[in-house]
Order: sequence, then structure tokens, then C-alpha cells
Amino acid sequence: MGLSERQRRFTARVAELVRFAFSNGLELTFGEAYRTEEQQRLHLQSGKTRTMASPHRDRLAVDLNLFIGGKYVTDGEAYRPLGEKWEALGGKWGGRFGLRPHEYGTKVGWDANHFEFKA
Repeated sequence: MGLSERQRRFTARVAELVRFAFSNGLELTFGEAYRTEEQQRLHLQSGKTRTMASPHRDRLAVDLNLFIGGKYVTDGEAYRPLGEKWEALGGKWGGRFGLRPHEYGTKVGWDANHFEFKA
């Protein structure tokens, strides 16, 4: 599958996740969906990322900002319903980053607002 097809599938899955969120009383705005090489390098230097090989650079990842009751939420645990839905759609959720599988039910990893394409 080529990059363009993966991007289209990713976009359709993000649309499904957004519909799921809003139908469950969770509101979202978009954070980063695309990063240039320069932006990725700045994130790496500042410690906001751990790699230059980000799927954001291929438009295959998005960071979503979560609002509950109109208030911005940064607690990673609040992203769990979205992360689990994203995984059910076949995606990779940043809430698993830095965790071992046996910790998935009790902890949330370091990038809970990150959702990326997984073929």
C-alpha cells in the first residue's frame, strides 16, 4: 500500500474517532497533524519527541486536544476511551508508549494524545 492510500485510510479512521468522541460527550481540537523536518528537529532538541522518524512527517499521525465539559484536559487517563477506540480501529495509540503490555490496564504512557496509523 502506498503512502497516499495509507494517508486516506488514516484520515477516514480519524474521522471515525472524532465522531466517536463527540457522540460520547468528548470534544476535540486538532493539535499537530503534520510536521516538517525542521519542526521535528526542534521537537527532538527540546525533548518533545524521541525520534526524527515521526509518522507526523508522513501525515500518518495526529495529536488531539481533549475537552470535557468545555475544559481542556491533559490527564492521560481521560484519553483512554479514545485510545482504546483507536486501537479497535486498527491504530497505534501513544498512551501505550513507554509501557509494558501487562501495565496497559492500569497506566497510561507518555503520549496519550497521540494517534497514529498502523497498517
